[in-house]
Amino acid sequence: MKIVVNWALCEGNGKCEEEAPELFELDDEDELTVLNETPPEELRAKAEAAVRLCPKNALSIEG
Repeated sequence: MKIVVNWALCEGNGKCEEEAPELFELDDEDELTVLNETPPEELRAKAEAAVRLCPKNALSIEG
């Protein structure tokens, strides 16, 4: 599994960080960092929930 961010769409809303703080982090300027682009399968449910909650559809999962 790989987390993919469409940086042109991401607005730093923080929904992904709220759902999966072990995978996403926003800095003080609302810039997103993906903490682990290839997380273990145990975190798939959290990653999928973060993708669903993104209001700009900027996140996707490959694999």
